[in-house]
Amino acid sequence: MLTEKNYNEIKEELDNCKRPLFFFDDDPDGLCSFLLLYRYKREGKGVVIKTSPELKPVFIKTVENYNPDKVFIVDKPMVSPDFIDAVKVPIIWIDHHDIIENSGTKYFNSRKDGFGEPASCICYRVVKQDLWIAACGAVGDWYLPDFIKEFSKEYPDLLSPEIKKPEKALYETKLGELIKILSFILKGKTSDVLSCVKILTRIKKPYELLNEETAQAKFIIKRFKKVKEEYDSLLDEALKHSRTDKMIIFTYSDKRMSLTGDLANELLYRFPKKLILVAREKSGEMKCSLRSSGHVSVSEILKKALEGIDGYGSGHEHACGACIKKEDFEKFVENIKKEL
Repeated sequence: MLTEKNYNEIKEELDNCKRPLFFFDDDPDGLCSFLLLYRYKREGKGVVIKTSPELKPVFIKTVENYNPDKVFIVDKPMVSPDFIDAVKVPIIWIDHHDIIENSGTKYFNSRKDGFGEPASCICYRVVKQDLWIAACGAVGDWYLPDFIKEFSKEYPDLLSPEIKKPEKALYETKLGELIKILSFILKGKTSDVLSCVKILTRIKKPYELLNEETAQAKFIIKRFKKVKEEYDSLLDEALKHSRTDKMIIFTYSDKRMSLTGDLANELLYRFPKKLILVAREKSGEMKCSLRSSGHVSVSEILKKALEGIDGYGSGHEHACGACIKKEDFEKFVENIKKEL
């Protein structure tokens, strides 16, 4: 966790700007981090980063076009030095991945004091509102924060206080259903994603979504159901796919929607003793999501598996992303098997 001083510093940065620009990752933690900050500030613009774990120089133009007085980056493990150098306004970077040595940003990483709780937890401790959004972000990142007891007390029908494991919260509760909605609306065309995100900045309660109580909520659920059809089809294929004693490997083409992270998470929930590798082929590359439970460190395996490989990857101890050139993918898989 960060210190109270850190949270106050972030809040001061948020309070003392009029035209913030928010960059956030395309998963529930990144989305909820943005929503927490934006719904408190009620000003600015959000930009979802779907293309890479790194915030790249291509987004310099976005900053120039919007002309913000501050830039906030949440839940992104890497930011290009060229981006930092080009942006002439203060950059506040909130993260929980591996610590990056950088200059030019105000950098807040919860790993500095031990375990790196998700970015949505940091943002909730800053704004102290929208508990349900914070819970979605944290549990969506396979983490039960200390404020989950407060959430269960306020919303016992969404999460029983008896639930003690994040994977059970994610796949066996109404809160998990809500998280899946938030995750699935981040898929597909950026224009469709931003339409749903704009609506989410105005949703007042979780039941508005779960019960489709408003026209805005029905719009989001319609989009969610469309993505869910694709997801269910891919999951069925993955469950029939190749398994070894220690791994599940599933690959698919870019003719299908990008759902690697969601598929990898659910496969890990169903097969907790295996290392999961889900990869989507696109433009001569294999976009990968890797998952493991407590028995093995996928981040350590990934580092060694990338040796001699044309590709890159990073992430948490038990959840990583990687991008591998298609011609090197078979060797990459063999390297993982050797490490296992």
